[in-house]
Amino acid sequence: MSEFSKSRNKPRLIIALWFPRLSTDRLQRREGASAASPPLVMVAKVRNAIALQAVDRKATQLGLRFGQPLANARAMLPDLRVVTADETADAQLLGRIADWCDRFTPLVALDGARHLLLDVTGVCHFFGGEQNMLAQVCSKLEAQGLAVRGAMAGTAAAARALARYRKGIVISPGNEVEAVKPLPVEALGLDHAIIHAFRRAGLKTIGQVANRKRDEINARFGSATLDVLDEILGQGGKPISPRRPRAEYWKEKAFPEPIATDDLIQATLKSLAQGLAAPMQRNGVGARQLQATFFRADGAVRTISIALGMATREPVIIMRLFREKLDVLRDPLDPGFGFDLIRLSAIEVARFDVEIAELDSNLAAQKEIGFLVDRLATRFGANRVLAFQPNDTHIPENAFRTVPAQNAELSKAVWGKLRATDPVPRRPLRLFTQALPISMADPQLNWRRLPRTITQKEGPERIAMEWWRHEEQYSDRDYFRMEDDQGRRYWLYRDTATAQWFLHGLFA
Repeated sequence: MSEFSKSRNKPRLIIALWFPRLSTDRLQRREGASAASPPLVMVAKVRNAIALQAVDRKATQLGLRFGQPLANARAMLPDLRVVTADETADAQLLGRIADWCDRFTPLVALDGARHLLLDVTGVCHFFGGEQNMLAQVCSKLEAQGLAVRGAMAGTAAAARALARYRKGIVISPGNEVEAVKPLPVEALGLDHAIIHAFRRAGLKTIGQVANRKRDEINARFGSATLDVLDEILGQGGKPISPRRPRAEYWKEKAFPEPIATDDLIQATLKSLAQGLAAPMQRNGVGARQLQATFFRADGAVRTISIALGMATREPVIIMRLFREKLDVLRDPLDPGFGFDLIRLSAIEVARFDVEIAELDSNLAAQKEIGFLVDRLATRFGANRVLAFQPNDTHIPENAFRTVPAQNAELSKAVWGKLRATDPVPRRPLRLFTQALPISMADPQLNWRRLPRTITQKEGPERIAMEWWRHEEQYSDRDYFRMEDDQGRRYWLYRDTATAQWFLHGLFA
């Protein structure tokens, strides 16, 4: 079971990561940067003016800053390289960084355009303590060519403020007040107008704001400002909203040296599947959906998921399905320089009671069919392996529905009998996808431009449309079974409103 399940009552510890040059880092990581490269800035239109939205390290050292008009920047640095900002590409990069951060904790949340929040409650000891963990996170990101500032505190707001103004600091829960009081009021992250009002009132630090009466702040700036102030002071912090739901059952394995061979990868997955089986068995559950995450040494992350129609915790079945998935990947599982961490998570679980299949041939057969469905769905996609289920309706074309076979459950509706006491069925086994209009002049039936002579006819059987289910009114139908002089049998109906004839199906 997840270590996070065991630490829910512990004081929260949040790591905040700020990427001040995310946009320029993205471009320079792709193109490469050298000492001879010109200063780089990203620009966008703000209030009818072109302003700097990101500034690389070299441009910062030469005096450029965020929000500065482009005309002023060009006057200062004529050889400036200017690129239009791409918020979509930046968001994609931040998402990939968040994926990579899953190696430290699955509780990773996006926080604006340049921030990430990591809930590391109860896991810091795996990385040598709080300070060592924060240092590892930041150093590994910097090794990937990313400028990052990080801090750790008991609330997200405090950690976010400290990351921007006191890089690398770790504040234990309950001690945020003294750490954040010296910070400038900009660290509150409030609206620019409120920050400007604070400064005009002579309140330049968070401590000065905190020393004012709460009624005074509430009356002038609203309760939302008080909420932000309380959280940054470590009072009443809100939990973060992770990008993905937390898996209750997961196992992972880290490697001192990255691995790259298929045999080692599959052996690791099998070992992790065996490790998952024990805690799930103790709790009487099995996996319905499993996810394998592969963390590459260069920071890339690959994820593979499999779904199962019936819950299981058998490593052999899990491995066969993962091999099936790996065999059909359009984009092969490229290890690059190798994977240094592999994690297997049970994303969805269900009750799983062990039954003796040898004494129940139906159960054994059901499991075999379920496993076949899982293999086919893994190879071809869940929406391409379908099951038919009866539908609670008397409209012929709606008598059944198709659902993914893995998700098919026992339906309360039952299949109606198509054959009565006589040898001729009352309904054809197959209907046309759409009823075909025909011309009918008794005893002649004209279909596909060929006249057919009707020798026998039975009907009508009136079927009324389900007026209570549809706002639009549909006319009733009078159905007939007919046979021509060649022995071919038809199932057709006449629309009671228009008197138009339609051919709906053919008897075998």
